[in-house]
Amino acid sequence: MVLAADGGAPADEDFSTEAETAEGESGHPVEIRRFIAEVHHHGVRLDKVLAVLLPEFSRSWLQQLLALGAVRVNGQPASKPAAKTRVADDIAVELRPTAQASAFVAEPMALAVVYEDEHLLVVDKPAGLVVHPAAGNWRGTLLNGLLAHHEGAARLPRAGIVHRLDKDTSGLVVVAKTSACCEALVRMIGERRMHRVYVALAHGPWSGEVDREVREAIGRDPRQRLRMSVLPAHATGAKPALTRVRLLDAQRAVCWVGCKLHTGRTHQIRVHMAWLGHPLVGDTLYGGRLQWGLERQALHAHVLAFRHPMTGDVLQCVSPVPADIASAVESAGLRYNLEHLWQVDVDEPASLF
Repeated sequence: MVLAADGGAPADEDFSTEAETAEGESGHPVEIRRFIAEVHHHGVRLDKVLAVLLPEFSRSWLQQLLALGAVRVNGQPASKPAAKTRVADDIAVELRPTAQASAFVAEPMALAVVYEDEHLLVVDKPAGLVVHPAAGNWRGTLLNGLLAHHEGAARLPRAGIVHRLDKDTSGLVVVAKTSACCEALVRMIGERRMHRVYVALAHGPWSGEVDREVREAIGRDPRQRLRMSVLPAHATGAKPALTRVRLLDAQRAVCWVGCKLHTGRTHQIRVHMAWLGHPLVGDTLYGGRLQWGLERQALHAHVLAFRHPMTGDVLQCVSPVPADIASAVESAGLRYNLEHLWQVDVDEPASLF
């Protein structure tokens, strides 16, 4: 296979390769692949060469092997993905398992299942549980629990997870159990036919109307890449977003609100509430403060309502306000007033504009 020096598409061509086994750091045998770089590899980034030589593995997994020191060029560890390959380089790759490679394994855990049938399930996720594996959280995720919960999960993308909640956001998540249901749920979310209502405790005195509507585009914060932010609609990476916010109760420096999602951008409620001048209590990433005993952002996915994509039945699942947020609401002198939240019509699309 040929990879152009500018990173273009590879063409069909043979290359020299050998395989051997050796004892890895764990004491177990590991496979080592050896290659001799040819003329068409000269001047190409090492990670791109590896992606061509080992097409059965993802680029991110190969980059992890580089970071772990599992790739050697001419006998020396090569850790820089951008290093340029030279003709006749002797490249050895130790195919050791990485954290990512071993992430998708079944791990029995107690799942709070609110609803389940042969097509899907709705889980009440506690705060602190990561939805699917990522850097820093390769194991112990909801995905790992789903793989143990039913055998069909292993045959589905992301074990059937079709939307996510942040690690420290609690509440309802719907998960597909079959391919047909997974595709139907993805379409339903894309067509905004899944209704999601959250409750949140936020800083700042409320002013203005009881109902507020935030139609502000969201994208990656250009100054701090770990954050999202409100951006001009025409900005690179900006995506349209709509959140409706309803005041449930307020005191001088705190408010208790309901938030209805009409889109599902990353950190959408947290970003829109901060933009309104009401960062969530405990949300230190967006200007909130730890208060009233909370050790995470005060955000809870309270209602999930939709028409079952396979049976047509109306599903309206409710998760009670968890103890830590309930205690904070009471400590702040606020009333729950959850009866003032929206009455959801599952047949009415949650349209954007």
